[in-house]
Amino acid sequence: MEPRKVILEDSEIPRQWYNILADLPKPLSPPLHPETHQPVGPEDLAPIFPMNIIEHEVSTQRWIDIPEEVLEKYLIWRPSPLYRARNFEKLLDAPVKIYYKHEGVSPAGSHKPNAAIPMAFYNKQFGIKRLTTETGAGQWGSALSMAAQMFGLECRVYMVRVSFDQKPYRRILMNTWGGECISSPSELTRIGRQIRADSPDTPGTLGIAISEAIEDAVTSENTRYALGSVLNHVLLYQTIIGLEAQKQMEKLGVYPDVVMGCCGGGSNFGGISLPFVKDKIEGKQVEIVGAEPTSCPTLTRGPYSYDFGDLAKMTPLLAMHTLGHDYVPAPIHAGGLRYHGIAPIVSQLLNLGLIEARAYDQLETFEAGIKWARSEGFVPAPETCHVIAAVVDEAKRAKEEGKEKSILFSWSGHGLIDLASYDAYLSGKLMPYELPEEEIQRVLKATENMPKP
Repeated sequence: MEPRKVILEDSEIPRQWYNILADLPKPLSPPLHPETHQPVGPEDLAPIFPMNIIEHEVSTQRWIDIPEEVLEKYLIWRPSPLYRARNFEKLLDAPVKIYYKHEGVSPAGSHKPNAAIPMAFYNKQFGIKRLTTETGAGQWGSALSMAAQMFGLECRVYMVRVSFDQKPYRRILMNTWGGECISSPSELTRIGRQIRADSPDTPGTLGIAISEAIEDAVTSENTRYALGSVLNHVLLYQTIIGLEAQKQMEKLGVYPDVVMGCCGGGSNFGGISLPFVKDKIEGKQVEIVGAEPTSCPTLTRGPYSYDFGDLAKMTPLLAMHTLGHDYVPAPIHAGGLRYHGIAPIVSQLLNLGLIEARAYDQLETFEAGIKWARSEGFVPAPETCHVIAAVVDEAKRAKEEGKEKSILFSWSGHGLIDLASYDAYLSGKLMPYELPEEEIQRVLKATENMPKP
């Protein structure tokens, strides 16, 4: 019988994270101070992050040791299994072998704890007592609530209002792990009160929730902010996904032709892809594809520019593909992909031609997710449905080209707490949404006066 999955022993878990900054053919443009537009230094970031995490953010060291305290927590669910999706392959009837890294086996049900655990550990080590953060779909907020509890920290999560309303069980999950979950925009911060006064019916955005979480952190004692995506250190911690996958594919004697992941801020996509980008830089033939929503097409349509990471302009200016820090995405159910920007690392890889991006609307993605659930059994999160739609697309291409391909992707999380979104799809309540061209023109105008990378 041919193996269906590959499971590494605990002793085989990677003991170092991979840092792509050591191998980028062209370095990243530095983050800029929001007022002076000069490159920020560690002292500028110190009120927001602990110094041990700032060191990772700016490090160009290729391999960074994973602390034993973090490995101990990782081993609760890691190494995660690598599956071959044989039933889905039969359904697609295309010359493809499909492998997926199952990140839904974590206690929080997604890839997010891979970064939450080290962030909680490093904050604890630095003497911090309390964390604040934002969350879109709730996966990051759940993960950080769990991680904070494991290391004895308090945790407050600002959850984007539309997701807070759509996904009550995520809030309950955060509460269960001891986290405090607040609908954003809220009355607890100056920026939250201002937005509620100006736009009482706003669905909220990750940019707003980030502003609230940062304001809370910098105005509270013994508190720091933890970001679930976008920044270099987040992608660094997530590389354990791709590093494990490389070991598992090697055991099968297969090297993927295509590596894929869904893309919001870039944490999941970076996690599965960066070790393979290293291979590509060193000469391996591999396509690397990010899948994003047509309602928030940051990589496929957003210009490359310096922009703020949040609405209130509290973050440093980051060089990234962006739809503008004041963009309010449509309230699609894939809340984790409703972010106006994308990680500077991912943006740079796109600019260098090392990766490509494709966009899918929510009807295409749920159609793919339903096919997956009915063939493979596992119910994917709405975010994960985007990469499954990309896999379907890639299989069709292989069939048209008459070319055999091995596809590897990150199955970033399960959708068992997102069933209301499936109900909306199955009852015909969802609509496809594509960002209008006038919105792109607005972004181009809004970024005209920003510094150029």
